[in-house]
Formats: sequence, C-alpha cells, structure tokens
Amino acid sequence: MISHIDHVVLTVTDIEASVAFYCRVLQMEAVTFANGRRALHFGQQKINLQLLGQEPRNRAGVGSGDLCLISRWPLSQVIAHLQAEGVEMVEGPVAKTGAQGVIQSVYFLDPDANLIEVSVYPASV
Repeated sequence: MISHIDHVVLTVTDIEASVAFYCRVLQMEAVTFANGRRALHFGQQKINLQLLGQEPRNRAGVGSGDLCLISRWPLSQVIAHLQAEGVEMVEGPVAKTGAQGVIQSVYFLDPDANLIEVSVYPASV
C-alpha cells in the first residue's frame, strides 16, 4: 500500500535557524511553500518545519524528532564534514539496522536537540 515517505515534520523553536543549520550541515535545499511555510528538500523528500503550536493536529514537542538519513557520501567523508562544521557527534560510527539491512551511523543533535542519524549502507562505507 505505501511506497515511500514524502515528508516528515520537525517542531522547532526558530525556523530560520533550523533552515540555516540543515542547509549548512546536511547541504539540504531550503524551500518555501504554502503561505510562507519553510521546508528542507533533499532527494525526493523534504522536512517541513513548524513552530510549537503552529499545527494543532500535531502534538510533537520541540526536540522530539529522531531521523535517520542515508548519505551518498562515504561515512568517513560525512564525519570529516561534520567536524569541519563544528558539529559534535554524540555517537558513532556504530553499526545499526536500517530499513534495508546493516548500516554504519553517526549521531548528532540539531539546534533543538532533535536526534539526527546519518548513515551509509556497506557499499559506501
């Protein structure tokens, strides 16, 4: 029935600070859509950003996100890039299990303490 994830939503305290972080650290593309809302585009997916209380149907709190993103870069290049950007890794590299099998991952926090996991499948480690 379901073929893929189109987008996820993160609740943040400062949308533009989050846009700047994700564009700088993860090289995502900032986009604006419906009524000035902001999102981060990458591949065929996006992360929509919202402020606490902006969407009453969504009960997520600031910092409650936990995302795993697959990189096309080797993990050593991801780590070097994170270090160059001054991003403190909280774990990794470590072996985990992704949707398609074993992955190697590193973890760090975004400005709102959402847990971000960047991973690679063995062919690109």
